[in-house]
Amino acid sequence: MFVTISLLLAAACLLPAVGKLTGNPKMRQSAAHFGISWPRYRLIGVAELAAAAGILIGLWWHPLGVAAAAGMAVLLLGAIITHRKAADRVKDMVPALVGLVLTLAYLAIVLAG
Repeated sequence: MFVTISLLLAAACLLPAVGKLTGNPKMRQSAAHFGISWPRYRLIGVAELAAAAGILIGLWWHPLGVAAAAGMAVLLLGAIITHRKAADRVKDMVPALVGLVLTLAYLAIVLAG
């Protein structure tokens, strides 16, 4: 179960990171929608990429996985708050909400074990 949730969470971090770091037009639109400058928005992609790497390394060294997941939880809470400030619909927040649930599940599993 731990390996599965780790891989799911790493993918959930990696997919948006790639979009931000490669300059995907949809990501550029999101940055503009939220009123975040593009260079600053790309930094979120760097944080997501670091979280994905930390979670994968956390398969062998749990403290790094916990730190990466904790950082991702903060990032995702920020994403949810940003969606709320932009008056987005709940359906627009689903990726962040699912990511947060995965992150919390990961933390619960690794800290219980």
